[in-house]
Amino acid sequence: KRTETHTVLKELQSVLKLSKLPHHIECFDISHISGTFVVASMVRFKNGKPDTDQYRRYKIKSFIGNDDYRAIEEVVTRRYLRLHKENKAFPDLIIIDGGKGQLGSALRAFLGQGLEPPPLIGLAKKRETVYFTDDRASLNLSLKSDALRLLQRLRNEAHRFANTFNAEIRSRR
Repeated sequence: KRTETHTVLKELQSVLKLSKLPHHIECFDISHISGTFVVASMVRFKNGKPDTDQYRRYKIKSFIGNDDYRAIEEVVTRRYLRLHKENKAFPDLIIIDGGKGQLGSALRAFLGQGLEPPPLIGLAKKRETVYFTDDRASLNLSLKSDALRLLQRLRNEAHRFANTFNAEIRSRR
């Protein structure tokens, strides 16, 4: 099992052209109901497996309404500014659920704080397109790719975690 996981991480490193093996991967998702009850989630996988102790939930504080871009920028800023202040390592890869717009917001969060971002990608649902922050063309991995399956597992887990938090907040109201 360990070697299978290592093989998948090597594949992911190769297809995304990462300088090192992505042992720690974090993924963000935003959840809301028509712009109300806006929340975000961050899930962390360690060596290809959920690291549930490191999962985080966020209420959006900087604005009210429906703006996924601002929500992503807020939570990415909060997460990595905190890690930076605590002298903790950033993950080897960050996945943003969404396309170019959401990815640009995440990148702005780093640049706005003067922080060097780790490798950062967007994963857009429609065609499972991978977007990059540099000038590389977007990428569509084979639907049979184990690397894509790992990215999808992260994204789906972030989605589930965000939606669960959203439902909790709504039921409390």
